[in-house]
Amino acid sequence: MDSGTYKLLNSAVGKALHQYDMIADGDRIVVGLSGGRDSLTLMWILNERLRRIPVHYELFAVHIDPGFEGSFRDLLEGYCTKMAYRLRIECTNYGLLGHSSKNRENPCFLCSRLRRKRLFEIAVELGCNKVALGHNKDDIIETLFLNICYAGEISTMVPAQCFFQNSLTVIRPLAFADENLIRRFAEENQFPNFINPCPTARVSKRQEIKRFLKQLYIGNDKIKGNIFRAMSHVKTDYLLKP
Repeated sequence: MDSGTYKLLNSAVGKALHQYDMIADGDRIVVGLSGGRDSLTLMWILNERLRRIPVHYELFAVHIDPGFEGSFRDLLEGYCTKMAYRLRIECTNYGLLGHSSKNRENPCFLCSRLRRKRLFEIAVELGCNKVALGHNKDDIIETLFLNICYAGEISTMVPAQCFFQNSLTVIRPLAFADENLIRRFAEENQFPNFINPCPTARVSKRQEIKRFLKQLYIGNDKIKGNIFRAMSHVKTDYLLKP
């Protein structure tokens, strides 16, 4: 593939993989396949790289169905069969639990935590040492602002992070890729557009932060890059004492 979009995306992924030493020969990797364009792009490019790099690894796509009506799991299964991806679908009630009357304040947090926990468990069951997630540059910036505004701390998702005495590593190969670049790539490759059945998908705290940042970026096209660089250029002497 020679498109400009592919070259930019491949460059961003290659930079993240190299800078954080994300994938090694012999790795067995669970790819969290939510069905969104980020995870579909992640699965595609990790699979495509296998044909042209000397590093061998195995990919296992895993979809955690949260249990809402209108699930697209059958359509996703058909797509993965067409693409020759190995797919495991786990049917759960995590979304329903997250939106239950006992958890109305933050349904996304509980649902996300349960899905991540099950993803880790499946990785162990499959003998995998890494879990790849489709978070991109915009997600990392948004998480910084979410944690500042709603958790009172300066932190975000990192491109690579070890868990359980280094037995499992979460990697985010799209960490340096802009959301708009991924959207363009998904459109050019005609990835399926699965409709998220979550009732709060478009009214979450993350969506509020996304809208705020979008307005901020309109005023100056350097702001996003500056925010992203600032997360690796922290002057602790100029922060308050804990």
